[in-house]
Amino acid sequence: MKIISILVPKTAVTAAIVDSQYLFTSINQFFVNDGKEVPFKVQLVGATKTVQLNKGIVSINTDYTFDESPTSDLIIVPPIGQNIDEALALNEIIVPWLIKEYKKGVEIASLCIGAFLLAETGLLNEKSCSTHWMYVETLKHRFPKVNVVNDLIITEENGLYTSGGATSYWNLLLHLVEKYTNKETAILISKFFLLDINKNNQNVFTIFKGQRSHEDEAILKVQDYIEDSFDKKISIDDLSIYSNMARRTLERRFKKATNNTVIEYIQRVKIEVVKKELEKGRKTISEIMYEVGYSDSKSFRDVFKKHTSMSPIAYKNKYNWL
Repeated sequence: MKIISILVPKTAVTAAIVDSQYLFTSINQFFVNDGKEVPFKVQLVGATKTVQLNKGIVSINTDYTFDESPTSDLIIVPPIGQNIDEALALNEIIVPWLIKEYKKGVEIASLCIGAFLLAETGLLNEKSCSTHWMYVETLKHRFPKVNVVNDLIITEENGLYTSGGATSYWNLLLHLVEKYTNKETAILISKFFLLDINKNNQNVFTIFKGQRSHEDEAILKVQDYIEDSFDKKISIDDLSIYSNMARRTLERRFKKATNNTVIEYIQRVKIEVVKKELEKGRKTISEIMYEVGYSDSKSFRDVFKKHTSMSPIAYKNKYNWL
C-alpha cells in the first residue's frame, strides 16, 4: 500500500486538494468493489490540525501535522495561490519538512504553481520543472538554477514530479496512478473522470507574451520591432542593422534576455497573431498565413504545429468561437 500525503499549505487552491483526495479514494473504492486490497492510504498533512483557506471561507482538517512525523511514499504539493511572494512567506515552514522527507526517500509531486514551493527547497535545482504557462518566466527569474520547461505538462526526475497549468494537474495524477498501480487502472480512472489520458503538453493553451523581465534596453527595442512587424518577413540581418549590433552579438544577447532565439521569438509572435485570427474565424487559413508573412503553406503548418502541437485547421475547429 502506498501512502499518499496531500499537503495543505495556508494558501492552497482548495480544488486541487479535493481533486487529489477524491481521485485516490475513488481508486480505492474500485479495488474494494472488485474484492481487492486497496492500493492507497490517503492523508492530509499540514502545519496545524485545521488550515483556514480562502480568507476563512474554507476550513480543512488535516490528518497529521508535521510535528507528528507522518509516514509518506508520495507528497502532493497543490497550487499555492497567485501571490507567489506572500504564499512562499506564509508557507516557509513547509520547506524544511519537504527537504527532510525527500532525503528519506519520499517522492514529491507539485501541481501547477505548487512548483514554486517545491523549487524553494532547492530540490529542483538543475532538474526539469513545469508549471502554469503564465508563471514560467516568473519561475525562471526567481529560481535560475531550475530547468523550467515551457511546454510539457508533466516532468519526472529523481522522484520529483511537476505539472503544467491549472487542471492539467489531472494528467500528472493519472501518471502517478499508472506508476503506482497499472495502465488498466489509469485508463479506468480517466474514463470515470472524463480525462484525456494522452495529453502531454500545454502549448495549445499558451498565450505568448514576449519575455520582458530583463533590463537589456536594446533587446527590448528589438522585441518591439518584431512585434510591430509581425506582418513582414524579418531576417536576423535586418534586426542586426536595426539594432546596430553584430549578428552574433544580437543573437547572444537576445537569447540571454528572452530565453528564445531570434527566430523562435519571431515565430512565436506570428503564431500568436494567427491563433487569435483563427479563434475569430472570419478569415481563411491561407489569408491569415499571408497576413503574417508566410508564403509557403507547409512551412507555415510546421511552425504552427511546433508551437501549438496542433495543425491550423485543428486549432480553428477547436477554438473558433463564432
